[in-house]
Amino acid sequence: MNTGQYNSITDVEGVLVGHTTVCFGEGKLVPGKGPARTGVTAVLPHGGNLFKKKVPAACYVGNGFGKSVGLIQIDELGYIETPILLTNTLNVGLASDALVEYMITKNPEIGITTGTVNPVVLECNDGYLNDIQGRHVKKEHVFSAIENAKGGEIETGDIGAGKGMSCFEFKGGIGTSSRITPEGYTVGVLTLTNFGRRKDLMIKGIPVGEMLKDYPDGYSDDGSCIVIVATDAPLGPHSLKRLARRVPLGLARTGSYMSNGSGDIAVAFSTKNIIEHSPENPVYTIEVINQNSEAMSSLFKAVVEATEEAVIDSLYTAETVTGRDGNVRYALPHILS
Repeated sequence: MNTGQYNSITDVEGVLVGHTTVCFGEGKLVPGKGPARTGVTAVLPHGGNLFKKKVPAACYVGNGFGKSVGLIQIDELGYIETPILLTNTLNVGLASDALVEYMITKNPEIGITTGTVNPVVLECNDGYLNDIQGRHVKKEHVFSAIENAKGGEIETGDIGAGKGMSCFEFKGGIGTSSRITPEGYTVGVLTLTNFGRRKDLMIKGIPVGEMLKDYPDGYSDDGSCIVIVATDAPLGPHSLKRLARRVPLGLARTGSYMSNGSGDIAVAFSTKNIIEHSPENPVYTIEVINQNSEAMSSLFKAVVEATEEAVIDSLYTAETVTGRDGNVRYALPHILS
């Protein structure tokens, strides 16, 4: 399928992405003090007040070895009401707390004259390169990522939440891609990649990992992948769940088999059919794509293609990073002799 203008999740009109990278210190690990190779990435379904104007959403857990926050309410109510944050595993609590504070600053009535808020924070373990016990992502980093979020061309690779991540034993991190369906809908994907054995890496069906199995620094452990799917197609939670379920097919094309210790989680949302927090009318009337329409199959294909390419994008745009205790993740070599 054709890509959008930027081949990015931000090709879905209104979607914004922001990063804050936390990087300091060299050499031996001193727990709590560094070196730090981490960060936070924020995905905003739109630039308005998400608590007051929620977006329909769904989530799907491929393998549930994860510590994400907010998925239960997405599954129950079918909407997202905050920015989506990506960070490292042990920073989920601090990031969640910061996100709640951020939403309260925009909506002082939360928990007083209206309901509470459901922060959405997803994670991967960057402990191979990062002093993960230090929980170095603080409130100011979360606020900065949200407030600096932008559309158009965005940075990927070892930035934001991707700074300390590994993918197929190379440097991984943030990746993105988009597809335009024949019906004219846009599907955008953003990945946080931290998974895979090098020997399993496939690029466009070619077993590249086998060619690079003796490349330096081949240490690997079970890892995870977080995938955010955005679309401007008019869909409800049920259809978005069907899109999210196609994410593992795209991951499999790159060589993933979602190992026993992986947290492979997809969150999908639509920018159409905004849900008002305080509706005047108790009846919510929307337009959605007919489940029997060929347009649904087109959306499924778009998710698979964009997920596959977003993983590869995270590899191609990341640079070599040296982290704690001298651990190194080399960038994927772009030319094979």
